[in-house]
Amino acid sequence: MDSLATHQPRLRPEVLVSDALLHGPRIVHLVKDTATGQSFEVGPRERFLMVRMDGSRTVAELGAEYAAAFGRRLGEAHWGRLFQLLGGRGLLDGSPRPEPAPRPAGRPAGGPLAGTVRLVADAHATAGRLHRATGFLLGPVWSAATLAALAAMLLVLAWHPGELVDGAAAVFTQPVLLVAVATALWLSTALHELAHGVAARHYGGRVGEIGLRWRLPVVIMYCTVEDYPYLSRRRHRVVVAGAGAVANLLFLLPFLVWWLLAPEGATREGLAGLLFLGVLQAAAMLVPLPPLDGYTIAGQALGALRLAESSRTYLGLALRRSPEAAAYPRRARLVYVGYAAGALLTVAALAVALVLLVRAVVLAA
Repeated sequence: MDSLATHQPRLRPEVLVSDALLHGPRIVHLVKDTATGQSFEVGPRERFLMVRMDGSRTVAELGAEYAAAFGRRLGEAHWGRLFQLLGGRGLLDGSPRPEPAPRPAGRPAGGPLAGTVRLVADAHATAGRLHRATGFLLGPVWSAATLAALAAMLLVLAWHPGELVDGAAAVFTQPVLLVAVATALWLSTALHELAHGVAARHYGGRVGEIGLRWRLPVVIMYCTVEDYPYLSRRRHRVVVAGAGAVANLLFLLPFLVWWLLAPEGATREGLAGLLFLGVLQAAAMLVPLPPLDGYTIAGQALGALRLAESSRTYLGLALRRSPEAAAYPRRARLVYVGYAAGALLTVAALAVALVLLVRAVVLAA
């Protein structure tokens, strides 16, 4: 222990450690080695030590800080287990590192009716090029201006509900308009996915793949962000999750101007339908139910892993009056009950909105 006390452990710079997240009744932190792709969970006490292993503190100094924070000193056995965990996974400087997991080849996976294919060999570099062109929009001034413009657009559209519904009805009754609007919405979906990648790149995340996924007749673009849960700030993770819906709405801004300037006729009707369906598309992605972006936003905003699953588990225990429910801390109980109530209200509101929408479109047609 005397020789260990002067050791100055240092985590490799590629190791990411998340902030606190609820996982059932526990508080956990996610750890990932971005060089090998391996990840696991640790508790708050392990995280306290790991984030301080920067090579500037000795084990004795780390132990003193730990004792001041938690009221007890770690013994030699505790240090041994911690270093065995970190060194065995190759997370400490000087420890042998396991081989990185092989990345899938850029070839189609699946069959002709359902599968995926990568579109670019280096998705991270592609996201970087897109970020250099558009990343300024994530700065504080441009973000505020963008959100103000989108809020103004939504207010203008809310002032013309009848015309928008009539336009949507016209789209579904005119094949040419339907094809044009569907094509525009597909492009909006592609921008939605790329926006996630650009936002992740802006905050230090890594983009793993950009490609196409199909389940015929549906073909969509996808963009995977590998290090998203490990971004240093919760606000950054929320922005990454919400960037897609913002991109959907930004895509509509030029069409709003065109619609406001267009004379009465088929073009104006088609634009009204596109605006209505485009806003509906963005709103749908913000619904806080899995696997939508709104669910990811809710989980990050509440600081919880597997929010829906954990809520179901807790409510099941609480309804059965299981003693295990008492092990959940107050914050966990509030989060899980609050999310479950919000999800039920959301489903009910969506059902009512769908009935009203169908009725309005039928009457307009």
